[in-house]
Amino acid sequence: MQKTIKLSLILGALLSQLHAQNTNEVKLNTFEVTSTAISTDELRSTDAVEVYTQEDIEKSHVKSLYEFLNTQTSVTAIPSFGNPFSQLMDIRGYGSANGHENILITVNGRKMNNIDSLPQLLSSIAPSAVSRIEIIKSSGIVIGGDGANAGTINITTKKNNNKEITLYGGTYGTYSASAYIGHSDDTLSVSASGEAQGTKGARHIDNQGNKDKNLLRNATFNLAYTPNEELELRFGASATKSDVFYGGSLTKAQYDSDPSQFAGSTFHQIFNTNSLSAGVTYNISDALSISVDANREKKKSDFVPTFSGASYYTYNSGTIVLDYISDSFSFTVGGDLFKGDREQTSNTTTKDNVAGFAMAEFYAGKSTFKAGYRIETVSYRYKSTTKDLNQNDDLRGMELGYNYAFDNEKSIFVNYSHSYQAPNIDKFFNFGGTFNGFINPMKSNNYNLGFNYFTPSNKLKVALYYIDLEDEIYFYKDVFPNSKNTNIDKSHKYGLDIYDKVIFSNEFNAVLNYNYVKAIIDDETENGDNFAGKELPGVSNHSIKATLNYMPTKQYTFSLTQEYRSEAYAANDFNNNFSQKQDAYRSTDIAVTYAKDNYEFFAKINNLFNQANGIWIRDDAIYPVNFTTTATAGMKLRF
Repeated sequence: MQKTIKLSLILGALLSQLHAQNTNEVKLNTFEVTSTAISTDELRSTDAVEVYTQEDIEKSHVKSLYEFLNTQTSVTAIPSFGNPFSQLMDIRGYGSANGHENILITVNGRKMNNIDSLPQLLSSIAPSAVSRIEIIKSSGIVIGGDGANAGTINITTKKNNNKEITLYGGTYGTYSASAYIGHSDDTLSVSASGEAQGTKGARHIDNQGNKDKNLLRNATFNLAYTPNEELELRFGASATKSDVFYGGSLTKAQYDSDPSQFAGSTFHQIFNTNSLSAGVTYNISDALSISVDANREKKKSDFVPTFSGASYYTYNSGTIVLDYISDSFSFTVGGDLFKGDREQTSNTTTKDNVAGFAMAEFYAGKSTFKAGYRIETVSYRYKSTTKDLNQNDDLRGMELGYNYAFDNEKSIFVNYSHSYQAPNIDKFFNFGGTFNGFINPMKSNNYNLGFNYFTPSNKLKVALYYIDLEDEIYFYKDVFPNSKNTNIDKSHKYGLDIYDKVIFSNEFNAVLNYNYVKAIIDDETENGDNFAGKELPGVSNHSIKATLNYMPTKQYTFSLTQEYRSEAYAANDFNNNFSQKQDAYRSTDIAVTYAKDNYEFFAKINNLFNQANGIWIRDDAIYPVNFTTTATAGMKLRF
């Protein structure tokens, strides 16, 4: 293992020193970071950022945004207990169980985080509809608010004249069809997209030969109308329907014998969501503008027949923002509110957020300064036939940052943020579903030091970070009825991120994403268990994602991708003493693409060497994920 890590670090160091040969046609560009409060370019950013474009997403030929994040970025994404449409994500060591709750995800500004433990439904967005993904690590609390501890992922959909259809099929009865139609001119931008995908499944879910089949349907519509230079009107609508079967956990013996076998239990989730959004921007002057946006989302989640009754969600949110942008100074001031409720058979639980914020950036020669502050109140109410309980939490967020650009190629940055996570409403219930009381919000202090080095042939980003946490939220697993959601009194995390993309020549380029993290519990005792000095379970210390691309001609591209995550403690192993650990994750993927004029053909093999991978919850409780070789082939037509 140490040899693998050393080899990867040596590779990164070598890549950063190489210069391209014959790179007149192929160059790396510095991207603008557009989804932060105030736009700036990567080199001058005071944050650790990753920017991925429409071209990056299209070349990856992924089936979902989860797959893109997991294979191409520093984000870890794994199916939630085997559910491919609802995946657990992590950045910077918050763990496989709660990592997604510490990442704020937006799509065109609409927040995708849920008020309960359900992960953000990124499967509701077809990759073919996305123009840009920006990942901002350990930052975003001032504008994003509640939950932006590990960072923010901001997704922007297309607004262009593209018209395209993508079709593919593959092993295990996998199929997908997606379409995007767009029109954009000086006054009107309108787009529509649709997606249908499914598979017959690779795991058995009963003894009759049935497998974990799944179906997904997406549709989106977006419109922006600009009648004059001062005014823009926006409207959007989306709908998603999913129906997925997935198997229960296996023992270690079963997993080693055959990860596809029936586990003795099966989950079946039907999940539907519909959303509407509307907004207006008015340019008061060349420098000053005001924007107002509103969103409404309705969801239904039904596990049949594992749990009794469906859950119905209603989310209403709104934001008002005043922006001022000049050559030397920019600021954003505004407020937002969110009202969310979940209705179940015997109770209704609500979570409401109200916040105000301000963010400013100053530009002085080679220096960029950032400062921002947020005030947020989070209110809960739990109402059943026997109880009517309330809790209010007043929270504060802060961001400070500085960037110094030595020249047009090199810069350093340092930043600090104080962030928080108000508990989701599931944290107030025990495993049996009874209300066990409110718990404290989590608070964290994040420190980042980074270096950027950008040339036409090399883009290198390095960031060191340290995170000090109070009341980190976790699930204490014990014999019934002692299990409960509660807080870790004190904990900390530290690590290193390295991203390097190098163009060797017009034919060869490579991308390396390496992440090291250590997550330590400093002070926590529960029911006689002292976790001080233990590592947070579900956190891999090392993660490597490396891709080598070969383009012998302008039409052909061959790609080889290797993913690796080191072993970790099982998700419930807070004492670090289970006999079984989370196995290291490995997957080798290859892809070939032929593109010419307005059409493209592609083929891809995932997990080439048939590596078994799984999620360890505890001893003999393993959920297989990406445990077999799969292959897909398809085509894209542009009109």
